[in-house]
Amino acid sequence: MKDEIKIEKTPSFDDLKNEIFKWANNKNLIHIDNVNRQFMKVVEELGELSSAILKKDQENIVDGLGDVLVTVIILNYQLGYSPTYTLNEAYKTIKYRTGKTVDGVFVKDTDLKDS
Repeated sequence: MKDEIKIEKTPSFDDLKNEIFKWANNKNLIHIDNVNRQFMKVVEELGELSSAILKKDQENIVDGLGDVLVTVIILNYQLGYSPTYTLNEAYKTIKYRTGKTVDGVFVKDTDLKDS
């Protein structure tokens, strides 16, 4: 008898953002007064992610990416936005953007003309 691999179904982004909202709300985080501190938490998590990427530490990269997403989702709610709404607005801005990738970074045509 072969060992069976148990595959866990991953929740949808909507399910996860709703759970994060409930968690943050239960922790009394969803208030506009908390925005400055939450933004600093986002920056802190970005720093930890940066360190993990530089060290090529895959476990902490995954953890850091998740932490960045969680803190940004909470920040969205504190500011009165749905994370899906702000992500959609960003996508609507970039989906037709033209430019080119320079040294691994996408540079908009308008920024290429300025240099």
